Amino acid sequence: MIANVAGYLLQVLAGRWLGVGGYSEFASLLAVQLLCAVPALALQNVVAREWVRGAGADALRRLRWRCAVIVAVVAAALIPVVTSALHVGVAACAAALGAAPALVLLSGEQGILQGARRFRGLALVLGAAGVARVAPALVVLAVGGGAAAALGAAAVGLAAAAVFARCVAGSPEADEQPRTHTVGVLPVLRAAQVQAALMALSSADLIVVRMVLDEADASRYALGTIAAKIAFWLPQAVGVVLYPRMAQPAHSARAIRDALGVLSAIGVVAVLVAAVAAPLATLFVGQDYAPIQGLLWLFALHGAILAVLQGAVLSAIAVDRTAIATLTWLGLIVEVTVMLLFADTVPALIVTAVSVAAVTTTTVAVIVSRTADRPHLSAAPAAGSGFEPGQPRSTAG
Repeated sequence: MIANVAGYLLQVLAGRWLGVGGYSEFASLLAVQLLCAVPALALQNVVAREWVRGAGADALRRLRWRCAVIVAVVAAALIPVVTSALHVGVAACAAALGAAPALVLLSGEQGILQGARRFRGLALVLGAAGVARVAPALVVLAVGGGAAAALGAAAVGLAAAAVFARCVAGSPEADEQPRTHTVGVLPVLRAAQVQAALMALSSADLIVVRMVLDEADASRYALGTIAAKIAFWLPQAVGVVLYPRMAQPAHSARAIRDALGVLSAIGVVAVLVAAVAAPLATLFVGQDYAPIQGLLWLFALHGAILAVLQGAVLSAIAVDRTAIATLTWLGLIVEVTVMLLFADTVPALIVTAVSVAAVTTTTVAVIVSRTADRPHLSAAPAAGSGFEPGQPRSTAG
């Protein structure tokens, strides 16, 4: 909650201080940064899953460093591409992409805490990381700094948060049986393409609006997506807490259904709150954003639907059935195509995003629910292993 509120505060104040003429660049680069966080999210999920299966902290931290180096090289190569495609400054783009390796290092430690069900320590790290990312950026914006300086300050804050996370995680296996299970980069890549599909679907509209709308309307749409982000990230704790159970064959089916049910219920509440609270929006961000006030419930609906989709794809990663991401990639292609060809107003864009997300989520959720009870070789423990939650087991054979 603290991390999410901090993130929303950054976007609201940036929208006010940068204005409709400058917020679009900042919001678009935040969307790009979210896409670059995909390897970090994938790493956290794989680390948590493999910890449940018996991998050791030392092996998982070596994996974390390998992934961080790979992400740093890719991020550097993407700077000129993103700068040209989004018509943003080189410095701002470099600052946004520069946060990606720090996110990977941070997420590796979060995965260890999550897999070990050390949720108090994980909560401390998540909250501290949210504040460390946002506070320096807000200070820079408050004194008149632009998007580049704010994004650079946020990257420095994330690096500090990664160091703090390592201190909190410590050596969790010190008092346990020896853990010999190891894991390579390939499982992270498989999980990453699932996370990439979800993050791309949740962020593609922010990138497309800069191509089809003028600067003012693009900024209004970008601010409207704050409601979507609130509805999307608010129930994040549901997946975080249930994910280790999803990775345990004996509890997986029940955990998946529980997650989808709770996420759907929270989504309904989020949409209702957005509809009721919409008149207050202009009080916080100014009258320049009044044209989107009546659409905020649609933005919230978009985020709520994607939150359910996130729960479904997390369950797919937990049991290593990542082929389901194909449907999400297909939804992304349909959404971008329709937006570029037919949508040239804010209402048309958000209706398109909601419609594609609804069809994609429904399809994925139905498939995940129907396959939840089927055993999977990579997730099932050996017969007679006596595997219990939190107890390491051998993965030989």
